[in-house]
Amino acid sequence: MTISLSGMHVTVDDVDEALAFYRDTLGLTVRNDVGNGTYRWVTLGTDTQPEIGIVLSPPHAGRSQEDGDALAALLAKGALGMIQLRCDDLDAMFDKIASASGVEVLSEPATQPWGVRDAAVRDPAGNMVRIEQA
Repeated sequence: MTISLSGMHVTVDDVDEALAFYRDTLGLTVRNDVGNGTYRWVTLGTDTQPEIGIVLSPPHAGRSQEDGDALAALLAKGALGMIQLRCDDLDAMFDKIASASGVEVLSEPATQPWGVRDAAVRDPAGNMVRIEQA
C-alpha cells in the first residue's frame, strides 16, 4: 500500500491577488478555475509535479459563516500553515518574489541550521511561503 500527496489548500482573502502571486510571480500553471455561487477555487500546479495541485480559495468558500469568519481571522493574523516550495535558483526566484506587489519578505536567502538554503515571504494574503534551493 502506498500513499502520496495529491494536493493542498491555501486560504486567501482575494483569489485574483493570490493568483497573480502564485501564477505570475512563482510561475505555477492554472489547472482549474471553478466558480460556485459567489465563491471561486483555483487549482494550480507545476509541470515537474503534475499530480500535485495547490488550491486557492477564500475563507468562506464551502464553509459555514462561523467557520469562515474564524478562518478569516486566523488568515488576517498570518496564523495559518505555511507552504513549502523548492526551486533550482533561489536567488533569482527571491529577487522576483521580493519585487512583487503585496509580498512581505520574512527572511532573505540563507543556509538554515537544519541544512537547507531557503528564504521566506508572506504571500499577499499573509500566508508564509518558504522556498528552498533544490
